[in-house]
Amino acid sequence: MLSVEETIAGPEAAQIPKQRGESLLETAVRYAEERHWDVFPGTWLEAVDGVQRCSCEDSACAAPGAHPAREDWATQATGSATVARRMWQKQPTASILLPTGRTFDAISVPETAGFLALARMERMESTLGPVTLTPDRRMQFFVLPGASVKLPELIRKLGWAPASLDLVALGEGAYVAAPPTRFGSSGAVQWACRPTPANRWLPDAEELISPLAYACGRDR
Repeated sequence: MLSVEETIAGPEAAQIPKQRGESLLETAVRYAEERHWDVFPGTWLEAVDGVQRCSCEDSACAAPGAHPAREDWATQATGSATVARRMWQKQPTASILLPTGRTFDAISVPETAGFLALARMERMESTLGPVTLTPDRRMQFFVLPGASVKLPELIRKLGWAPASLDLVALGEGAYVAAPPTRFGSSGAVQWACRPTPANRWLPDAEELISPLAYACGRDR
C-alpha cells in the first residue's frame, strides 16, 4: 500500500484527474465519465481590486468560490459527461461540487485525525476509497452510500458518544468540493488518496470507522 506522502503526490492516477494543469471543465467531465460521479458547478472566484472574492458577492462568505450557486443544486447535479461539459462551458471557472448520498457518502474529520487514521489504515492494509484534503483542514473519506445513517450506531458500538467526536457523515442533501476547486485565497482542495482504478469500489463505513473514531478521539 502506498504511503501517505505517495498518495498525496504520487503519479499513479494516470487516467483520473490531475492535481494541476487540467481545466475545471475537463476535470468535471472526467469525474462524470470515469468515476460515474454526479457533478454540479458551484460558485467561482472573481478578482475585485486585486482580491479574490466569491461570485455570491457575500464579503463574509465562509467558502468563497466553493459552494452551490443555486438553491436547486441537487436537481442540477448530473452524471452525464455531455451535460457536465455544457454546464462548465457556460462558466469555466465554476467550482466542482459532488453531491453525497448518491454514488458515495463522505466521512469528514479534522486533518490531523485524518492523517493519523491514514497511517493506521496503511499499517492495517485497509481498503480505501478516494480521500480529499480541504483548505479548511478537513479530510473527507469516500465510502458507500448509507454511512450517514449507520454512523451514530457504529460510533456507539466503539464506546464513544457520537457528539463527542468531530466525525461527520455527509449523505443525502450534502456535498463535497472536489479537486482542484479553490477556497478563496486559502488554497485548493487536493487528493490525499486519489481516485484510481484500484479504489473504484468503495469501502463501507463500517470498514473505516474504527481507525477514524480512534484518531478523532486522540485529536480531541
